[in-house]
Amino acid sequence: MALTYKAFLKKGIDLTPLGIEKNENFIKYFCTPKGAAIIGSAGVDGIHYCLIRGFGDMIFAVSPMNVGDYVHPIARNFEDLLSLLLSCGNIAALEQCYAWDEEQYKAFLVDCPTTKNQQKILDAIHTNLGIVPMKNVFAYIKQLQSEFDLSKIPYTEDYYDLDMNPSAPQTASEWNVYFDGGFWGKHQGRRGKEISVGKHFEWAKRHWVIPSIYICTKGLVIDFCMRIIPTDIQTFMEKWDLNIENETQQHFSKEQQMLVELDNPMIFDFSTNIHLNGMKLNPTHGYGISYNPCLPSIYAPEPEVKQIIEHYGLDADFGWLIWRSCYLWTTKRKPEINTMSLDMIQQKTTIPGPRFQVNSQGDTFCFTYHETEYTLTVEEYETQVLDMNLLPQTDMVYPSHHIAMTYTISPEIPNIPDITIMVVDYADGDKPKKKKQDTSLLETPPVAAIGIIGGADGPTSIISTPIKSNKLQVAYSALYFEPVENVEWQIIFRERQFENISVNLYPR
Repeated sequence: MALTYKAFLKKGIDLTPLGIEKNENFIKYFCTPKGAAIIGSAGVDGIHYCLIRGFGDMIFAVSPMNVGDYVHPIARNFEDLLSLLLSCGNIAALEQCYAWDEEQYKAFLVDCPTTKNQQKILDAIHTNLGIVPMKNVFAYIKQLQSEFDLSKIPYTEDYYDLDMNPSAPQTASEWNVYFDGGFWGKHQGRRGKEISVGKHFEWAKRHWVIPSIYICTKGLVIDFCMRIIPTDIQTFMEKWDLNIENETQQHFSKEQQMLVELDNPMIFDFSTNIHLNGMKLNPTHGYGISYNPCLPSIYAPEPEVKQIIEHYGLDADFGWLIWRSCYLWTTKRKPEINTMSLDMIQQKTTIPGPRFQVNSQGDTFCFTYHETEYTLTVEEYETQVLDMNLLPQTDMVYPSHHIAMTYTISPEIPNIPDITIMVVDYADGDKPKKKKQDTSLLETPPVAAIGIIGGADGPTSIISTPIKSNKLQVAYSALYFEPVENVEWQIIFRERQFENISVNLYPR
């Protein structure tokens, strides 16, 4: 390389049109390898090209914006680099090639043809140095990168600083579980004593694992691991067009949000009761964390997730929802475990029902639920105004107008604890406003509809009454600044889809 590089410098050829700017004052990045000698930069996104001490004449591309894929070899030496450039015309093709297949590489060359200015530089390289174009650039790059062990690249301390590089590899911390503190951060108090359980069972069309329980000073800790089939995750993501690139651009309506949550295989709301030596322990708090194997490889799981998967030997080809639940002892001393079982209880899921409009007493609406047709009949329908003078004075103005609707349902809905039906306003209502001063009104998050749930600055909602029978029920619309006549109501079903089960843990 030395001879070729010296001859190149002697000819004074400027590679800037090909994407390699000479920058003697280049400031190295956190991902610039240790011992790197910079030969040029792209001038955008911090991309630069270098040799690395200990790797001979090999040329590397360093791309600070490619999270998790910062450094890749692109040529065995400088002569090869020039030969590659004669074929593709721009070093951008070499820098990005690691992430492409051959069709994508060819498409890039079609979309970014060589310009006249670039061709002038390429001709100078060929004429002055006698270098010829590389015959198969894509195969050359792929072979070079497949043979190179990226783990051998040395980095400075900045590379391992999580503030500079959130994807930096971290040494796994010692496995400890505490009654308080969840999966993250530092903890106080004594760690729990791990007792291996290795309990597998099927429930709610899912496979569950309780790998261990932990005996702590304050109480008992149990980790529940729910396995998710990856094709179910992929189908869900494709159905709702969910991916890293557009996650901030998704705008779902309230109804769509309910449907997304229903479809999401990585969401399952459940509760538990523990029966220890014939005494019932109720959970006091819990913490959740999840693992999704369907995300691109550059989005590495959190260190805590990775540690859980490895410690429990969970299959990383599946998705996992891990819930850590904590239970206080009911005795002054830690009890000796003789018998232990638990109840698995699904929490009610929310299912959006039909929307409808009514305007006065006597109006009706028919809907079907579990193959039975019901009729909602309006008994009273009136505009009301909340008395805001009863609330603490703030610099905000809140909407107060709403509709109160009383109604009955026939035939009588079965009084089943696992089912609740509610009627709500489909709209969000008006947003609170800052009191008029010298500036225009400033908006804050919307006031939802319908006792009153209070926020820091005033009311945020009025609670609707769930339907339990065909007796008189009441529903309230969202809150508005002006009287409202037409409200689009929606029926919401809340139900449990799976029966409770009892799981025995001790004796095994």
